[in-house]
Amino acid sequence: MPDTPTPSAPDTAAPASPRPAAPPAHQAADSRERAGGFYCLAEQPWIPAHAQGALTGYGLRGLLLDAHRIDRLALPVPPAESALLRLLAAVTARISGLDDPDMPADQWHDTRRRLLARGRFDEPAVNSYLDKWTWELFHPTRPFLQDPALARQCTKTSGVNKLVFGRPAGNNLAWLSAHADTRPQPVPAAQAAWHLLLWHYYGPSGTCSSRTVGATTAGQLRAGPLRAALSFHPQGRTLFETLLLSQTPYRGLGQSEEDLCPWEEPGPPDPLRPPAEITWPGRLLTARSRHALLLVADADYRHAVDAYVTWATLERPLPATDPFVITLTDPTKEADRRDTVRRADRHRGAWRDLDGLLLAGDETTGVRRPEVFTDLNEWPPDLTAHVTVTVHGFDQDSKTRDHLWYSGHTPAIWTWAQEHNPDLALRISECRQAAEVLGAHLIRAANRAWRESTRPSPADGARPGEDGGRPPSAWARESTARYWPRAESLFWDLVRHRTQEAAFPAFAAEAARCLRATLTPLLHHYRGAGPALARAVRALHTAGAAPAPPVAPQEPQ
Repeated sequence: MPDTPTPSAPDTAAPASPRPAAPPAHQAADSRERAGGFYCLAEQPWIPAHAQGALTGYGLRGLLLDAHRIDRLALPVPPAESALLRLLAAVTARISGLDDPDMPADQWHDTRRRLLARGRFDEPAVNSYLDKWTWELFHPTRPFLQDPALARQCTKTSGVNKLVFGRPAGNNLAWLSAHADTRPQPVPAAQAAWHLLLWHYYGPSGTCSSRTVGATTAGQLRAGPLRAALSFHPQGRTLFETLLLSQTPYRGLGQSEEDLCPWEEPGPPDPLRPPAEITWPGRLLTARSRHALLLVADADYRHAVDAYVTWATLERPLPATDPFVITLTDPTKEADRRDTVRRADRHRGAWRDLDGLLLAGDETTGVRRPEVFTDLNEWPPDLTAHVTVTVHGFDQDSKTRDHLWYSGHTPAIWTWAQEHNPDLALRISECRQAAEVLGAHLIRAANRAWRESTRPSPADGARPGEDGGRPPSAWARESTARYWPRAESLFWDLVRHRTQEAAFPAFAAEAARCLRATLTPLLHHYRGAGPALARAVRALHTAGAAPAPPVAPQEPQ
């Protein structure tokens, strides 16, 4: 399951729960009549998708009406696809009636099974919902997911390069890009929509264009709700199945506020008011942004030529659990800091999170699978055998630096889950843990061998001590670069074929082979490298013979 780098039966659906009153007439006019105007996202083909062997562009309406014929989305920007899947999940909840918090759990699951058996979305429900709201990207008074007040509240624009992730903006140097703020290139509207989603979900913290609201002037951002997070999405045989499997039943204790998505609100939120309650499913999936944006269009509304990017709120974010992330719990920390999410890491293969998906998890494991996968027993059996997982990651630091976005795809893994095959799920967990533990010991052993080979021995003859907190040595980086691809192959071999073999000794032997391959060409260049290598190999085999708690590896620099 390697990561794949990306450049990129009733006859009717359940009735929808009551929705807010429609907006003013100039906003609620039939969107089909406005498709050629301000770039209507319900009609314009801004969403690429694979359908029956061809890559086709869709608007929201066509995407939902043809969801049963579409295999999967194909956005070339994985985190934008992850954000779009959340938006589509919220829309699906609306048009399917699965957004009713008063519906008992058994009835909710029965309703979803009936919808899956029906095989497609109800066309009147799709049209009724989409026609109720404004979806224009460049609408003069209600642009989609934007705040038109920024044009008067900000003293200047941020520039179109600021909008597009990957383009250098401001004083940043353009080492590997043809873009510069002195020659800004327009962004096609479809791509502008992708990056608009990126900002709302994965946007950075730090400085931004100054915004004045009343007597408050500020120019600081908080990071987006999914910044640096790794997302796991169910992938059905069709997009229709994917969107229904992306639903979760309501498990709260009651909602004191009406659940609204941003486009269902009467207007953009007041940036000085405390944030609204995180209600299910609309606000949870679509309304946790901490950024405010406004795109500036060209004359024909087909490109963004400038943008305002600034803060949407100065308040601390309210706690919320996204249903598509793995949650890690550290019981030693304070309650409000105990839970974190699995971070995206370009050096970490998706197979290393398999047991986090397959094991049900409890308070003792410290790992909880994404909530979207907690009701596996309620899935139709014929569907369980075909559902895969799409993994979308955006390797970022917690503030401003973006490293790499990527995606990965698992095989159909859910027949291996603890609910269906507990022995196999535990074997997968054992092998993954062995790989992690020996990978950490490999870094430690390679670092120690490097120190022993490159530093003068102390006067008392003792070997050099540990270098706490320092980054891995060149030997450790090269050894782990060899180890992890081989560890993945060994993992699948132990899970599928060598099922009775002890996992820890097998990974210890692999780690030792990788260390030897790294150090053998260097033995004649460093005095003491031979004995240091022998001691390191012995330490790895000892670690494999008697499994120890994992040693936290240091991330390569």
